[in-house]
Amino acid sequence: MNTAISNSDDRDADFAPAIPLDQQHAETDGVSEPDGFYRGSFFGRRKGHKLRLHQADLFGTLLPRLALDIAGAAPDDLRTLFDPAVDAVRVEIGFGGGEHLVAEALAFPHIGFIGCEPYLNGMAKILTLIEAHGLGNVRLYAGDAAELLTWAPPRSLTRIDLIHPDPWPKRRHWKRRFVQDATLAAMARVLVPDGEFRFVHDIPDYVAWTLWHLARSPDFAWTAERAADWSRPWPDYTMTRYGRKAEREGRKAAYLISRKVSEAL
Repeated sequence: MNTAISNSDDRDADFAPAIPLDQQHAETDGVSEPDGFYRGSFFGRRKGHKLRLHQADLFGTLLPRLALDIAGAAPDDLRTLFDPAVDAVRVEIGFGGGEHLVAEALAFPHIGFIGCEPYLNGMAKILTLIEAHGLGNVRLYAGDAAELLTWAPPRSLTRIDLIHPDPWPKRRHWKRRFVQDATLAAMARVLVPDGEFRFVHDIPDYVAWTLWHLARSPDFAWTAERAADWSRPWPDYTMTRYGRKAEREGRKAAYLISRKVSEAL
């Protein structure tokens, strides 16, 4: 168990809604992670409202140039997926409308970004933004992030972002949450030493769930030293549309940064 996170830790002293770790363990009794979860288990809609004409056109013109084909073996170095070459590669899982991912790509032109989003309308939105900004350092995968992480070679990513994922609030659906023991192990495998997993959410139960799973992982250490480290966005964080909605409705998000502390191969 990673002792970097504990119930007595003053980092979560101000996080009153968080479920204590021992209670989290009790609450998850009988809700086992599905066997082989990491084989790829996407839950949810893939398509919403009808696409605009230009958005539909981008699926035939722009997406083929940016889409990753993971049917074959991954390159030994993911940086070679980008032209011109980049210094490092990050992944954002479930980028929604693409606001955060595009802002990061604009701010860090020498970093390659892989966005994973199975939702058709989210893919349409980010294609529009990529075209508008002329971005060349973004690649896309329109499928299950579990499959992408399985495909990626070991120690190939410097950072993985998971921002406001579906909380699956009903107890019987907790096994559908992306953060599970298996997915943390898979992320640790593809992260470089000291690589980061960043998680943002406004639902206290899912924040507590994530902290509990991080606490039992041998591969990650939560970097926060005080409540201010997780209760405020990290510098230059770009708020997503969902994040702004949560703020308007009075829900305060937590911003968790965890660092890979061991080799997991």
